[in-house]
Amino acid sequence: MLIDRSQIEAWLREDLGHHDVTNQVPGETTGRLVAKEAGVSAGLEAASAVFAYLDPDIEIEFRVAEGDRIESGTVVLTVDGAAREVLRGERCAVNIVAHASGIATRTRAAVDAAREVSDTVEIACTRKTTPGLRGLEKRAVVAGGGDTHRLDLSHMVMVKDNHIAELGMERAIERLSERASFATKIEVEVETPEDGARAADAGADIVLFDNMSPRDVEHGVTMLPDAVLSETSGGITIADVPDYATTGVDVISMGSLTHSAPALDYSFQTG
Repeated sequence: MLIDRSQIEAWLREDLGHHDVTNQVPGETTGRLVAKEAGVSAGLEAASAVFAYLDPDIEIEFRVAEGDRIESGTVVLTVDGAAREVLRGERCAVNIVAHASGIATRTRAAVDAAREVSDTVEIACTRKTTPGLRGLEKRAVVAGGGDTHRLDLSHMVMVKDNHIAELGMERAIERLSERASFATKIEVEVETPEDGARAADAGADIVLFDNMSPRDVEHGVTMLPDAVLSETSGGITIADVPDYATTGVDVISMGSLTHSAPALDYSFQTG
């Protein structure tokens, strides 16, 4: 996993400050990152990059893989090396893995809820990510079995309500399509089932049914050509997922996978 050195430096600078006396500990030690509750593991590679940055000679062993289901008491990562550097990296590593595993755990719960009624519908996240942590959070969604959706604005043209308010639907689709690469998909956000058919007729590759009931989403999907993908989003909870998964929609996207996932509890033990 490629982690930008400047990001690791920022994490450590935030935690260590300018004069860390606490961790001036001599000798060697072994550290173990231990789950204190059940969930899905994620963020291990990012955590290991923190220790490797502090000391390239630290030995790092993954005890589980990204995306594995884990139980309370599972050791997910061990590090062996200079006590000073192991202790300096401890808090960043715990925070990273706890945050990422929380997202992976919530994503897996949504995927499991969808699979109760559908073998094909995808669960996706959105761009509602923590500034500076999008890469970590998107990878955590993948570890949980979800889809990253677009990583940034350049990955897909999405015609949203504000674009339609400014230009009108057909003009917005035409204008943005003219400026996009032939390889870039065009997605259009609509607020009624009927507008989904309009968007498809105007050239949308994907139609996003936003803030609609499962019944309205199902109606909208039936009006789309087979070649047009369908997506639904807007305040969908894990409890709602089965109802939306039975509508025939291709993708259910949920901002809560990243912005509302509680951290999974971990502890770091040495000696």
